[in-house]
Amino acid sequence: MVNAAVKPVPNGMHSLTPHLTCAGAAGAIDFYKKAFGAVELARLPGPDGKLMHAMVRIGDSALMLVDESPQCGLLGPKALKGSPVVVHLYVEDVDTTVARAVAAGARVTMPIADMFWGDRYGQLEDPFGHRWSVATHTRDLSPEEVRLGMATMDA
Repeated sequence: MVNAAVKPVPNGMHSLTPHLTCAGAAGAIDFYKKAFGAVELARLPGPDGKLMHAMVRIGDSALMLVDESPQCGLLGPKALKGSPVVVHLYVEDVDTTVARAVAAGARVTMPIADMFWGDRYGQLEDPFGHRWSVATHTRDLSPEEVRLGMATMDA
């Protein structure tokens, strides 16, 4: 039975929340604190010390984490030899954020550049194999301006 007094989306949460599986979720929390200024909200260790659930806030959004558990079918990107998922993060200063992430152990996979869609943008991989795109929005463009910008890339 649904309690009408309880909000379907809890306070402080958004409708969509990434939930990352990590080999070493506690280390991932430390990395996200150093790299992205994450604030730890919750940590639930299991009997073996591995995290059954954790949550951090980066900017205005929550990120959930769990340790790998092969017996439950939970494998991180390194065990899977990569991930097709990219977590996108908007920040005030992409250059500073990416430099901080690299200093914390991330690897740049796409150097930061001004993009045709109006963002200053780059990509990195964190030490746990998760891929991130990091951007600062710098220009508001119409769909036509974006199409023209994209067309000049191929020229």
